[in-house]
Formats: sequence, structure tokens, C-alpha cells
Amino acid sequence: MSRPQVTFADFDDRFNKTCMATVVARDAWLLPTLEKLAGEGALSSFVDTAESLWTEVVGRRILTDDQILTELAVRYRMKIADKQSVGPGSRGLLSEAIARRYHVIPISATDSAILVATADPNDLDAESALGFATGRKVRMLLASPSSIAETLDLMYQGDRSLESYLSGVTMSEFTAIEEDAPPPDNYELGEQSAASRPIIKLVDHIVAEGISRRASDIHLEPQEGQVLVTYRIDGVLRPGMQLPRSVGLPLVSRIKIMSGMDIADRMRPQDGRSRVSIDGKRVDLRVSTLPASAGEKVVIRILDQGGKDTTLDSLGVSGEDYNRLSHLIGLREGIVLVTGPTGSGKTTTLYAALRSIQQRGVNIVTVEDPVEYKLQGIVQVQVNEKAGLTFAAALRSILRQDPDVVLVGEIRDRETAGIAIQASLTGHLVLSTLHTNDAAGAIARLLDIGIEGYKLGAAVKGVVAQRLVRRLCVHCREATTTVSRRFRQYIPEGTTVYKAAGCAECGDTGYHSRLALTEVLLVSAALERAIAAGEPTDRLEAVAKEEGMTTLWDSGIAQIIAGVTDAEELLRVVEPPMMDPRPVENTPAKKPAGRTSTRAKRVTGSNVAMAPVNASAPTPTAPDLAFELVDEALAGLDLPVTKRVLVASRDADVLAQLMIAVDSSSATVEGVSDGVDALDAIDAERPDVVVLDCDLSRLDGIAVLGRMRSRSHFASIHVIVVSSDDSEAVEVEAFAKGANDFVVKPLRPRALAARIKQLTRKP
Repeated sequence: MSRPQVTFADFDDRFNKTCMATVVARDAWLLPTLEKLAGEGALSSFVDTAESLWTEVVGRRILTDDQILTELAVRYRMKIADKQSVGPGSRGLLSEAIARRYHVIPISATDSAILVATADPNDLDAESALGFATGRKVRMLLASPSSIAETLDLMYQGDRSLESYLSGVTMSEFTAIEEDAPPPDNYELGEQSAASRPIIKLVDHIVAEGISRRASDIHLEPQEGQVLVTYRIDGVLRPGMQLPRSVGLPLVSRIKIMSGMDIADRMRPQDGRSRVSIDGKRVDLRVSTLPASAGEKVVIRILDQGGKDTTLDSLGVSGEDYNRLSHLIGLREGIVLVTGPTGSGKTTTLYAALRSIQQRGVNIVTVEDPVEYKLQGIVQVQVNEKAGLTFAAALRSILRQDPDVVLVGEIRDRETAGIAIQASLTGHLVLSTLHTNDAAGAIARLLDIGIEGYKLGAAVKGVVAQRLVRRLCVHCREATTTVSRRFRQYIPEGTTVYKAAGCAECGDTGYHSRLALTEVLLVSAALERAIAAGEPTDRLEAVAKEEGMTTLWDSGIAQIIAGVTDAEELLRVVEPPMMDPRPVENTPAKKPAGRTSTRAKRVTGSNVAMAPVNASAPTPTAPDLAFELVDEALAGLDLPVTKRVLVASRDADVLAQLMIAVDSSSATVEGVSDGVDALDAIDAERPDVVVLDCDLSRLDGIAVLGRMRSRSHFASIHVIVVSSDDSEAVEVEAFAKGANDFVVKPLRPRALAARIKQLTRKP
């Protein structure tokens, strides 16, 4: 049988047809993968004409981006990029021309490598060009073409992104906002720059959004490549929007014009005020600017006029603290101090106290910096240090007019404190604030700035320490009887408590509004003698507790039991009281899987016997506790002591591997999967080594490590951080937080066991 003759012309024709069928699409290399997922023949109708096979199959809804990415990740053994991993500084890693030419997103970079997201892992030309342009080794992640295009537009398109963003916002949102006064006439150049329609609309939207979300502050922070807008809601910063860098200057100029500040001065901090009206409700804005390396940072403080009508009842203070606070407000002379960090509600509490005092028909004068709310019927003096009107100078002048009650915004120096003390000793009631952590610390603070103890004892009538915690949303809070180990000694077993959930009413946070936790110290005769004698803070606190003072922590526990807040929120705001490093639980607790019994050392003569701890045993006697103190004396001896290791990981497989590795190092081990539970276990068990996986629920491993190292009694615990991310940034952050070692997954159990032995070996 003869074969058909094939000429060179026929061969060329077939070759050209094959090339035309395979090179029409720029991602023709993807065809085998797409046919595997979609089936043979599913792409036949457009495979010869499509410019991009990926875009075509997704557009026709044959496949999804996730399906294609998952298959490519397995095929090329690559990770899929996460949009959240694109940081503020990513834009500066590559020029727009290079990023768009090779269709990649710059994500992060170290001194030796740059990480980019691409839809074509076979593009060797892109890898070579990027390496040459950056002088770094190129590492790639996978991303879909549509997400790359969208991210590049947001990253590089500048003012066009602002126009597109604002195009979806209707003007009806802002018609209720009106400035009380027109912009100053001497800012003509700035007005032309800042009064363009999109900028006015943007500023109105930012302010309206903050008011509608109940924000107390709006932060505009310039970053590399963008301007971040965040809102402080119930004391916690919440993300707002990301604006292009080019918007920063006209945005700040517009806000300065509204607040009566100098738009030409960008090198000095400035303060200003403005007032807007939304839905007929007037809201004051206090604006401050701060020059930073990337531009001016702006903070807009929203002063809702409804706050001036706050009463003691609305603060959330209840029980005995309310009675003690009412007693202080009812005094006719002396000093009453409110202490706490910035943002703890000290001014609100003082205004509520003034409202109550005002009902007695007395003359009240305040000196503040700045005056936050205008109070009807009360004379308020604004400090002006440039004009020489300081707290001390204003206080001298006020006392000459013989007021009944004086409010001093803050005692900052010895001169102001001395005048306030003198005023209180001559028949005036003086209210003021200090920045201290607790009530007893206020006395130590005044002693430090030079006030004599005998004067303090006679003048100070009480100190109120305060913190603000978020209230649980009543629409979505969830009831539970499970209490973490840290709270078992404070909350009775079986008590129903609540935890945050999240719903539309609270913006999916689980919390809505805030209440005050208070610690009210009343100066009794015993405390007055202790203050006059110069007793230390811990002694003053002990005397105050004997006199009936409840601490901030106790106040928070009461609110948890009442169902108003939860344990996680209390831990966020208030430092728990110092615990015995190795407490004995009064009630047995169910131990996590994989936990072996811990062992306590007991000394008998010159021998050491190992005995398991019985969780249901009674509290140890004094001799038993003394045995624990011998541990330090035996530290230098070579004794067969079993080490305690805590392992924390959310991944069950990784947790099992870690448990095996630790068990092979001849140590007792406990496993947990939650960051908060890990802190509880560390606090209760005091392990020798903690193996922290970065992947933990609620609190990640790095956050747990940071909280550990912030407490001095955890400083001696060795910590090994485990991570699936082998980037230099994660390793550097771990060691910066105080890690002793860093291990990258996949784990090698024998090597990890050797690391634990090395950390715990005798010196």
C-alpha cells in the first residue's frame, strides 16, 4: 500500500494552521489545565479566537477563578496570593510601567528577594526583567488576571480611583452637612486646590461616615502610596477607606480651611475647630494636624453635643461605687481626682459631676485645654500658653473671683498642683484629672512632683480611677456557662455569662457603646495618716481595700456577671491582678486532649521525689508552699526534673506532630488550640517552654508572644515560634517580640525535640 505524498507546501500549511490555533490566546499554555477541569470540547467554540483563555472561561461561567487557581497551585506547587497581603508600601516596589507590562502585583520585598503575584508562572521573561529591575531574586504567588487588573488600578491609577469611588456615592448623604462659617478670604490659592468638587464631596463623606458610625475620632494617615482613613468606634480603630496618595494634599487643605488653620504651614502642628450640621443635629469637630515623614497626619475629634448632657446614671457606674462617687460629688471642699489613660472618659465623668453639682445653685468655673463641650451656666476658660494663660495663671485669677467649685482640666506641674491644694484647703471644691494607672498611684504622682504628704492627706478627699469597656450588643450576645481558666476563681461555677457574636445592629463587632469601670478611693482617717507618713503605693492600696474599695478588675468582673460585657473585653482594657505563678485550682477542670499530668517537686532531706499534682486536692499548707520555694536553691544541681512544655496550634495535624516531638524530648506536655487559652495555661501552669504556632484562633502566636514578654514574671519562659511562612519579615518580628527560636513548617520532630532539650538543659 503506497503512502500519500506530502509536499513541503502541505507541511508549511499544516504548521501555520497549528500555530494559528495555539498562539491566538496569550495564555495558550493554560489549555491542558482548562480542558482537564472543564472537559474536552468545552472550549472548542472559542479556543481559536480568544485573546485570553482564562478570561474567556470565567466570563462564560464555565469555570471560576478559584477553581483555576486551586488546580494551578497543585500543578506548580505554588501558593495563592491574598489581597490582604498587599501592604501600604507595595506600590513603591515596582514602577507602574513594569507592573502593568508584565501584569504582576508587587507584594513585599526583602534585601534579597521580591514577592509578586502573577497569573502566568511560566513567564520567564517577566521573572528575568523583574529581577534585573529590582536587583532581587523574584518569588511568585498565583492570582487571577481580574484580581491583578483590579489591584493595579487601585494601586496606580491615582485620582481616577477617587472619581470612580465617589461616582457611587450620592450627594443626598451630604446635603445635611453645612459649615457654620465661610472659609477665610486669605486662603485663595488653597481654596482653588481644595474646593474642587470631588474633594469637597470626599471630606463631607468622611465626616458623615464617622458621625453615622458613632466614631469618636477620624484618623487620616499618609502612607507610602496611599492615605488610610480609620475610625475609632467604642475605643477601637476600625478600617475606613484607602485613598490614593495624590489625594492627600488637597484633602488636608480642605480640612484646614474648614477648621480655620493655615494651609500654607505644613511644617508645624496645628489645632482648629469646626462645626457641622447633619439631619439638623449640630456636631463640633476638633481638628489637629501633625507633620510626618509621608505627609501631614490629621485627627478629627467628633464632639457630639449630646455628650454634654451625660449624667452619672448613664455612665454605667452602679452599686457601691455609685454611692461612693455620689459622696465625693456632694462634698463642699477638698480635691477630687479622676485618673486614667488618654481616652478613658475622664472629662465625660467630670462634666457629669458638674451637671449634678450645678443643681445645688453654686458658682462653677473651669479651666481646660481645650474646652471640649460648652456647658450652659458654667464659666469655661480656655488655656492659651502663648498668651501666658497657663493652668496656674488661670487658676490664680479664678480664685480671686471666689467660685464655689473649680474644675482644672489636668494637673501637670507642681505650681498648678500647689495652687489647687491651697484652694481646696481654703473652702473650695476642686475637681481635676491625672494620668495614672490606678487610684493609689495618683497620690504617688503628686508626691513625686513635690507636694508635701501632710498637705495631700488633708486636701485630697477621693480618687476615681476609670477605664472604658465596650458593652455587649443586646441583639446578638450569646449566653454560655463556660468560663476560661483565668476567670474561674472570680466567677462562680455554673454562672451564665455572655460573649460577643456580631450582627447588623453592632456592625458585626458584637459590641455597642461603652460603660465605665471605676475604682473609687475614699480618703479615710487611716488613709490620711498613711499618706502623710509617705507610705508606698501598695500600702495605700491595701488600706483602701480594707476600707471597702473595689478595684478596676473587680468592677469588670461584676459587669461580666451582670451580662453587660465579656471576659475578652475586660482583658483588653484592664491588666489582671498578679497571680501565683503555679496556682492550685479548687475545682477540677477538664484537660485538653494530649495533656499529661504536671508534676510538682517535693524535697525530703537531700532527695527529690516527683509526685503528680491532684487538681481536686485542697489548697497546700504553708510547708507545702515552702517546698516550691526550694526550687530556686536547687537550680544548680543536676536533678532528674521533668520539664513542662505548652504546645499551641490551631491545626490538629500540626498539634499532633508537636505533641509527638515534645513527648520525645522527655517533657510533660499540654496542648491548646486557642491564643487566649494559651495565655490562661501559661498563667496557671508556668511551663518551662512554650511552642507557639503562628496559626491560632482569637490571638495569633505573635500576639501571644508579645503579651507574654510584656509581663516580667513570664520573662524566664523559653518560647519557640513555629510558622508556615518562611519570609524574613515573620522571623524578624518573632525575634523582635522575644522568641528564643524560630522553626519553619513542615516540622521535623527529632530536630524540634533537640531544640527543646537545648533550651531547657542545665547551665
